[in-house]
Amino acid sequence: MAGSFLAYEEPSIVLILVLISFFFFLSLAEWLSSIVFRAGIIGPIIVGIIYGMPLADILLEVWQETFLAIGYIGLILIIFEGGLTTRMDLLKQNFFLSMLAATTGVVFPIGLSYLLLYLGFGYGAVETFIIGAALSTTSLGTTFAVIGGASKDIDLSQTRIGAVLVSAAVIDDVSGLVMSSVIHDLGSLSAGGDVNLGWLIGRPILASILMAGLTPLLCKYVFAPVFRRFIEHHFARYDHLSNVVLMVLVLCAFISIAAYAGTSVLFGAFLAGSFLTYLPSKHPEGPFVVYSREHGEQNDDKSPTFVHTFEKYFSDVQKYLMEPLFFASIGFAIPFIDLWTGSAIWHGVVYTLLMLFAKVIVGIWVPLWDVLTKKKNQDVATSSLSKAVPPAALLGAAMVARGEIGLLIVEIGYNSTPYVSDAGFYTAVWAILLNTIIGPMVVGILIKFRGKEIGTGHWGIQETGGQGDSEKAQASSRDQALEEGSDSSHQ
Repeated sequence: MAGSFLAYEEPSIVLILVLISFFFFLSLAEWLSSIVFRAGIIGPIIVGIIYGMPLADILLEVWQETFLAIGYIGLILIIFEGGLTTRMDLLKQNFFLSMLAATTGVVFPIGLSYLLLYLGFGYGAVETFIIGAALSTTSLGTTFAVIGGASKDIDLSQTRIGAVLVSAAVIDDVSGLVMSSVIHDLGSLSAGGDVNLGWLIGRPILASILMAGLTPLLCKYVFAPVFRRFIEHHFARYDHLSNVVLMVLVLCAFISIAAYAGTSVLFGAFLAGSFLTYLPSKHPEGPFVVYSREHGEQNDDKSPTFVHTFEKYFSDVQKYLMEPLFFASIGFAIPFIDLWTGSAIWHGVVYTLLMLFAKVIVGIWVPLWDVLTKKKNQDVATSSLSKAVPPAALLGAAMVARGEIGLLIVEIGYNSTPYVSDAGFYTAVWAILLNTIIGPMVVGILIKFRGKEIGTGHWGIQETGGQGDSEKAQASSRDQALEEGSDSSHQ
């Protein structure tokens, strides 16, 4: 890649202007789409389609590959930040509900795909499975981008419904990785290749379970005690510098372990952020328990948190460069011209609507969970049902976007196996593209009109239960959290 780029030793003024115009329209499109559609990811996808190979093919191929690589780093940072800011206590409390939501989000798309594509449109059984698997995923990058930018008034990462959404999306991503591994080797199986199907399916599942189980155990009983006793007080001397070094080391370690073990590097990035969140002491006198970034920077015995360090040194470049490039790279991979045939549009739009329903239905677990966990009182059940509708709609809409994982799976099936036809590929791309646009738009509208209700309800921002600092929560919630941390630490 680098050699190809260096081959243009004297780039013409035209090439320079193309690059300038690309970044200008990328920024402009993100700003406009965040205002018009309440979803900033839509604009970069459109710019990627226009400038990339799908439409005008203005950008050199080596530039598109470079932007794809930078965008993927941005995706890793998006998910790493999600792990840093996600409430681990809420994840643990709502894990069973998240499992139900994730299972529904995988089973419904595949099952409904067989009803429409296999029985209705006459696609092959294996082809239908591959397309359904692609549409059963949830885009982690889009999910965290939506959580981070949906509203300035409500921090979804601090809400109960946000915790359910994050864990369900992570589980869907892991299941998508397993299916993509299977699909990748379906070509070898069809050609009579020697592939151990059991190990092929079992390895990413086993690796994901082991990483998800061992990470909190090792952190709680090994790394956190060592860090709190011997290390964290020294961090206050160097503030952000020591935080950056540890963040880079932990992120690289988790990504390497995930890749070597055969699970998703995105899952590894999420675990890395979660790992760092749990490390510091939650005692009010601990160095990392601070009211603000300035509080940690200006006091010799205090240290800015890892979230503060990320916001100061990484957040801007991620938000304004890497994140738009990542969503533009999704546009690079969309065969835009080939999508505009009568049958492709017909099949794609019908399948899009069905796959929209297949993820929105995930939200049904929110009111059901409220009704099932309340006393058998009709008034209580009715009240819970009405209050659960906005967060249920938010959960379902946020699960709609498929994005990078869905495109990856269907492209593997199309390019590496003989099962996916041109028609099936175009149908899948239509559904992935439209759902990735529609989902964040609906989330933005919901947050605009019902965000305050969601944030203040029992599915909204929760007390931290002694967790201490809550960097991105509201100031009042943060102060209350610190007081509760003080009380619990003296009990």
